Amino acid sequence: MPLLSAYLLVTHGSRDPRPQTAVEQLAQLLCQKLRGEMLTKTQELTNTEILTNSSVNVVTVREPLVGTACLELAPLPLHEQIQQFGKYASSAGFKHIQILPLFLLPGVHVMEDIPAEVTKARENFGSDLTMEVRPYLGFHSQISQVLTSNLHGFNADEWILLSHGSRRQGANYPVEALANKIGALVAYWSVPPSWESQAKSLLIKGKKRIGILPYFLFTGGITDAIAQSVKQIKQEYPAGKFHLAKPLGATSELAELIWDLTSK
Repeated sequence: MPLLSAYLLVTHGSRDPRPQTAVEQLAQLLCQKLRGEMLTKTQELTNTEILTNSSVNVVTVREPLVGTACLELAPLPLHEQIQQFGKYASSAGFKHIQILPLFLLPGVHVMEDIPAEVTKARENFGSDLTMEVRPYLGFHSQISQVLTSNLHGFNADEWILLSHGSRRQGANYPVEALANKIGALVAYWSVPPSWESQAKSLLIKGKKRIGILPYFLFTGGITDAIAQSVKQIKQEYPAGKFHLAKPLGATSELAELIWDLTSK
């Protein structure tokens, strides 16, 4: 089914153009991954037919289709964006759409808003086109490996994993588990504890080299604000050494995780 599906990457949406540019780059990387998988599968089918001494049929490989959509701050509500993509996918011969929430926490957007929008979108399609919401990106067990690739280049006494955070009960547990896995303290942008309070606690304990690892997908308004807060705390504590790592970014490694979520 994965190679017969069209894919729709759903992000939160932003007034800043940089996250949209990044998600489009990620969509292109996923397309490249899909093309490779399709060529491999086609070769396997052809080889099987040769080995069984049957006549070799021509195998048609459909060009992969990957789109992007935003939950908020888009000209159209998400369900209408899905409907538009569904019509295009159907006209291109696809019978199935996999909707991929590019979110790192199981907050309200993932658990309530996106499923509700998909339900609305389904109303315009019968059995001709099916839709499936896949697990959110942060659900993948290997997200820590992609994240920790940004730890290199700074010998920190302690790392702080900084997530956006959610007020939904239980939504922050995966961040706490991830922080424990990589040996970092946890902090949040929208709920306590803040990274500044965690950093000040470390400074009081004698930690001088503190790394901040932003658990965000792409550079944008929030990561800019985090960078500004790092500058401020450097002025307040000139004896401390602070390093702000990069967010996850649009990488082939992240595209690989998305593919893995769709292929199970």
